[in-house]
Amino acid sequence: MLMALMRAEEGAHGAAIREEIADTTGRKVTPGAIYPTLDRLEQRGLVRSYMGDPVAARGGRAKRHFVLLKPGLEEVRRAWRQYALLATGLESALGKGRSR
Repeated sequence: MLMALMRAEEGAHGAAIREEIADTTGRKVTPGAIYPTLDRLEQRGLVRSYMGDPVAARGGRAKRHFVLLKPGLEEVRRAWRQYALLATGLESALGKGRSR
C-alpha cells in the first residue's frame, strides 16, 4: 500500500491508490479493503490524510487524500531491503524454462 501511494504521488486519494495497485500488479482492491488499511497506516504514523476541497462532480463531497510521511518512507526502505535479501540467490531457480 505504501509503495502504491508513492507511485500514485503525494496527495493521492484512495481511488488513485487502488488504480495504481490494479495497473501495476493486476490485482483488484476493493474500497472496503483499502480504507481500513490506510486508516491503520495513519494510526501507525506512516501516512497522513487530509480532506480536499469539495468537488461539484462528486455532489459537493470532498476527497480524502494521503501523504507518505518520513516513517512510512523508512518502512518502505526496510521492506525493500528485506525483499532484496530474500531474493538473493533465486535468479537461477527462477530462470526461463524452469518449472517445478
